[in-house]
Amino acid sequence: MPFALGQRWISDTESDLGLGTVVALDARTVTLMFSACEENRLYARNDAPVTRVMFNVGDVIESHDGWSLNVEQVDEDNGVFTYIGTRTDTGEEGVVLREIFLSNQIRFNKPQDKLFAGQIDRMDRFALRYRALKNQYEQHKSALRGLCGMRAGLIPHQLFIAHEVGRRYAPRVLLADEVGLGKTIEAGMIIHQQVLSGRAERILILVPETLQHQWLVEMMRRFNLHFSIFDEERCVEAFADSANPFDTAQLVLCSLDFLRKSRRRFEQALDADWDLLVVDEAHHLEWSEDKPSRQYQVVEELAEKSPGVLLLTATPEQLGHQSHFARLRLLDPDRFYDYEAFVEEERQYAPVAEAVSNLLSDEKLDDSAKNILTELLSEQDIEPALRIIEASDVDSEIKASTRAELIDNLMDRHGTGRVLFRNTRAGVKGFPQRHLNMYPLALPTQYQTAMRVAGMMGGSMSTEQKAVKLLYPEDIFQEFEGESATWWHFDPRVNWLLDMLKANRNEKVLVICARAQTALTLEQALREREGIRATVFHEGMSIIERDKAAAYFAQEEDGAQVLLCSEIGSEGRNFQFANQLVMFDLPNNPDLLEQRIGRLDRIGQKRDIEIHVPHLQGTSQALLARWYNEGLNAFEETCPTGRAIYDAFSDELIALLANDKPEGEQLESLIEKSAAMHNELKSKLEQGRDRLLEIHSNGGDKAQALVEEISAKDGDTNLVTFALGLFDTIGLNQDDRGENAIVVTPSEHMMVASYPGLPYDGCTITFDRDTALSREDMHFISWEHPMIQGGIDLLLTEGVGTTAVSLLKNKALPAGTLLLELVYVVDAQAPKQSGINRFLPKTPIRILSDAKGNNLAANVEFEGFNRQLSPVNRHLGSKLVNSVQKDIHTLIEFAEKSVIDEVAAIRTNAQAEMEATLRSELDRLQALKAVNPNIRDDELELLESQITELTGYITKAQVQLDSLRLIVVSHG
Repeated sequence: MPFALGQRWISDTESDLGLGTVVALDARTVTLMFSACEENRLYARNDAPVTRVMFNVGDVIESHDGWSLNVEQVDEDNGVFTYIGTRTDTGEEGVVLREIFLSNQIRFNKPQDKLFAGQIDRMDRFALRYRALKNQYEQHKSALRGLCGMRAGLIPHQLFIAHEVGRRYAPRVLLADEVGLGKTIEAGMIIHQQVLSGRAERILILVPETLQHQWLVEMMRRFNLHFSIFDEERCVEAFADSANPFDTAQLVLCSLDFLRKSRRRFEQALDADWDLLVVDEAHHLEWSEDKPSRQYQVVEELAEKSPGVLLLTATPEQLGHQSHFARLRLLDPDRFYDYEAFVEEERQYAPVAEAVSNLLSDEKLDDSAKNILTELLSEQDIEPALRIIEASDVDSEIKASTRAELIDNLMDRHGTGRVLFRNTRAGVKGFPQRHLNMYPLALPTQYQTAMRVAGMMGGSMSTEQKAVKLLYPEDIFQEFEGESATWWHFDPRVNWLLDMLKANRNEKVLVICARAQTALTLEQALREREGIRATVFHEGMSIIERDKAAAYFAQEEDGAQVLLCSEIGSEGRNFQFANQLVMFDLPNNPDLLEQRIGRLDRIGQKRDIEIHVPHLQGTSQALLARWYNEGLNAFEETCPTGRAIYDAFSDELIALLANDKPEGEQLESLIEKSAAMHNELKSKLEQGRDRLLEIHSNGGDKAQALVEEISAKDGDTNLVTFALGLFDTIGLNQDDRGENAIVVTPSEHMMVASYPGLPYDGCTITFDRDTALSREDMHFISWEHPMIQGGIDLLLTEGVGTTAVSLLKNKALPAGTLLLELVYVVDAQAPKQSGINRFLPKTPIRILSDAKGNNLAANVEFEGFNRQLSPVNRHLGSKLVNSVQKDIHTLIEFAEKSVIDEVAAIRTNAQAEMEATLRSELDRLQALKAVNPNIRDDELELLESQITELTGYITKAQVQLDSLRLIVVSHG
């Protein structure tokens, strides 16, 4: 290499050393001094990993005194450059700057500077960078962003609600699906979309204490959202970092009771600015006009300060109309201000529901139905639509779409469809059957004796206490016989359970008992008497211990055959991989009974549920089993009437349960009255079902279309190729385990110390949704997973693949022909929450410039062209660049002219799309506001200000060169 004293070079391997100066030479070596970091390097002259730094006319360079020069002339004397030009600060012309006086800190950030400085990357990295930009752009533009990457089955009504609500700005809705229809997943999908789009950054989820950990795990496992559980201990720890502990995390999960009990913590939570508040089990918030509960007040104050609010609740009819109104009042107190007015308004929805039913039935509309439609849509001329529906010569598809449009208009204008979503099992379909198996067993003499003695001694007990006590004879026996008593040796229910488990060795069995001690004793009985693998789940265990027990039960091979739960096991947990439920005893409350069955009877359950009820004859247990079965039909069907009937007949029921011999006419009479009330209430509920709301909530054809669209994106081979290339480039180890599984682990040669989303000890990944759903130990990789999102961000910020040199072997072109491939990025620098990514995310523009300045990109597709190219090593690439530096400058100038028109077109298209989308949404909501008061003023104001803001951001969008590749034609 032709070295000379005073020349400036940079290191190819240590670019952070800055500019080096040749300070010593001999026949074999050269010494460079890197003044910026005060270090010297000695290299062999004929193989030094360094690149000569030379600037060209038009470049702006900096002196080590800090002033800059616009280069107008370059002179060379004995291999050393002198730059002549105009100072940028003073405007002085003819200023001379010898290269020895160049700034030592010069960094090459622009792709063209890196190329000229010899910082040339590998060709495959250049291609990966372009694919990353392109895929990132496509993901941001996708209408399904936030819905494709969750680890959950594609269930139509869930996807419809999530899609409908998740795209709104500051959504305020009540999710009131019946038990088992997946409200938590709907909420997670909404949160996921809000986070990815930037609409919500700070989120607070309030749940009952027993469900905290389950929410934490569900958000992390299904959506890769890492929430922090806040309790007193966490708040004390966080106080060291911030005056308000709630400011130390963006995604917070805490128990409502925690905020209810501590005024100080509640006020701190109130002072923290939340974008979205989520409240689970909202039906526990008691309210009356004169005396709302403290829990209700806590949520009310937080809801007033949070733009977005999601309330999750059990089916409203089960809990009374007034409490339903109270929850809607939390969402919009201006709209739901008076209970009587709300009741009157609901009464007016009946004709709307009737009109929708008529349209849905696909039957000929009579005159009264047409009149109703004309009255309801009085501001529209619906005559043409009715003519199309009734015409005999119109295509059936056109008829169907006209009918659907009328239904949409009706549902938009009437009812609580924008704030309330409720799906019922009847509306969703696809649920398994429940089969009841009753096992009457003889009452052992040991229990008879213990119960008789207890009856004689229990004079001071209330009827209710006595009734509850008699439901659990094993407790009475234990009380008299002491700690060492072994009731499980003679209780026939235990023998029955052992036989049942042995007969169903291959089945997972969930056993629920009311008390933790019963579950613990049963585990001992199963282990000692038959060696059956069982695990226990009760309130005395820590959350981690409960999770371990649930995981041991879920494990297919070498897992527990039986999970023994106390009553708490019927709260919030899902064990739908099992279909065998044993009720070792019965709860004295129909809601708890439904909760127990609901652990298995959920959407996604593939098999019918077998419910086993062993009970001791002639006892309270037998009476309760008969009442639930014959009075409420609560075992084989969901029982929305249970609570009302229990409240009506609880005194009679308790008196019978407290009786030593609870049989006879009184029982028959109670069963008869309960069954009559059940049937009456059920038919009232059926008539009162808000069909309009159910039609709106399950999404119909739209929901099915969403499922099909997302299914089509599953198994995207482009994602698999990109992900494996990305992991390879960053330096992750990949071990293919077969069956759709790959183990990814960090390596010693990684580009960065830690990789986003990858645990320290690595993880198993799959690109297949079904595999991810059956194997909880695997990460489901999609375009939305942190390992892909974080990897793309890493790639782009670390400057990977910004330059490359390739050879094109093509005899049809003259050898030495130059092409320059440039990738520009249009970037509207705007806050994420503005919604810019929906209309103008970072947009790549590819230009392929030939020597005459023609842009060939439209005719030469990237992937096909890339396959024809061969890589060039760094040294040869550097020599090629140096030899044609002036030509490259010319090609860049050509490209700069081409890109101006493309940027203008991108801005225009983004503005038009934004206007069309948001303006039409605004017009629609303004028109609806005249007939449907559920449209909030702040929703309209937000849309108007968003249009103005986005117009400003789009107008100011800038373009910059992101990466470039020199291509040289060769014949060799």
